[in-house]
Amino acid sequence: MTIRKGLRVDRAARAKQSQIAKELCEIGLALPGSVEVRRTRCGKPNCRCKAEPAQLHGPYIVWTRKVDGKTVTRVLTPEQLDDYRPLFDNARRLRELVVALQNLTLQVLETDDRWRTH
Repeated sequence: MTIRKGLRVDRAARAKQSQIAKELCEIGLALPGSVEVRRTRCGKPNCRCKAEPAQLHGPYIVWTRKVDGKTVTRVLTPEQLDDYRPLFDNARRLRELVVALQNLTLQVLETDDRWRTH
């Protein structure tokens, strides 16, 4: 067991943390946000998108993310989606690894007597 600034971290937890750190180092560029394919209606009153059954416009590949607290949306071409898909996958993996590290930290804290309720 290793003590780091008052915390006892056992070998298994250190090994898990090292594995997470190694995987974090291997992640390349990452794009945040989400991608979806949308079909939409326009504002023209006599357009085919208003008919029954509706013939919506699209499909449009839409990338949405937050920038300074505001939603930013971009339409991507199929080629851009193919090029950017690994970057979206990297962002998803990055989020998974951060959650794994946080959960590991919580497990370590659970073994710390100072955090136990009496």
